[in-house]
Amino acid sequence: MSLHRPERLVWDLDWNLLRSFVVIAEVKSITRAAERLNLKQPSVSNALRRLEDRIGQRLVERDATHFELTEVGKLLYEQSIEVFGAISQLPQLVRGVGDDVTGHVTISVASHIISPIFDQALALFHEQHPRATLTINVSASTEVARLVREKRASFGLGGLVSNRDPALDYTMVYREFFGFFCGPRHRMFGQSGLTLADLKGGEPSVSFQTDHIADALRPVALLRSEARLSPEVVGTSSSLEEVRRMIITGLGIGPLPLHVARREIDDGLLWRLPPYENPPAIDVFLIHNPETNLNKAEKAMLAGLKG
Repeated sequence: MSLHRPERLVWDLDWNLLRSFVVIAEVKSITRAAERLNLKQPSVSNALRRLEDRIGQRLVERDATHFELTEVGKLLYEQSIEVFGAISQLPQLVRGVGDDVTGHVTISVASHIISPIFDQALALFHEQHPRATLTINVSASTEVARLVREKRASFGLGGLVSNRDPALDYTMVYREFFGFFCGPRHRMFGQSGLTLADLKGGEPSVSFQTDHIADALRPVALLRSEARLSPEVVGTSSSLEEVRRMIITGLGIGPLPLHVARREIDDGLLWRLPPYENPPAIDVFLIHNPETNLNKAEKAMLAGLKG
């Protein structure tokens, strides 16, 4: 019995072409894709052309200054990510087969996730399932959601961006509060009785990459605007440790979770600035893709975080 054309595509398609296309779409450059794939540029260009011929549609519009996926290209990229995400789960699923809880768990977390709830869940998971293994990757909250959606992470912990991804499940884990801080080199260090008005006048600032109106740290961004800090942020990072470093070394005023900054305050490295009441609140969510096939270890860790 002959196969219909859609079925023939599955059997006849060279999956290496699809892999090359995913990399091209992610780096938005044939040259950079060739570097990542460790191939020569003509080989990557040829792979794209062959895939377009096989699909029968143009996938990329590009010239010397412009690179953009066509609508068909965007659709193929999204479907390809789903396919590769499912394939990447196979080793974890296979390792999870058996009576013991084994397998690997990949957790994507935002940098500011420092919580005894998470710590206790990790400790209990390891005590109960010592043969299971873990990888914890740190990313911005938007990246956390993307990795979970693409099944590159078992699940994630991060702040909520302006629009929830309808393909994902969000469970609130805890709420943290942010404050503004400065380091010993700053002129306001050690001063008491300050008000928000004292920050006005274009004070230089540093912050997280998600400190935007439409991103996870929206309440912090709104307060920074109200305080009239300089609109030009001197330094940004997705890492809490690096934001803290920039504050301590005097690059500018910056936000940190109050419970995280407590030790540096006691050590004389940070000084809290206004507002002292009603600090910005950020809800931290457990983000899970219900379409992801979880192994036993992933299911156990997820259950532990959900309580």
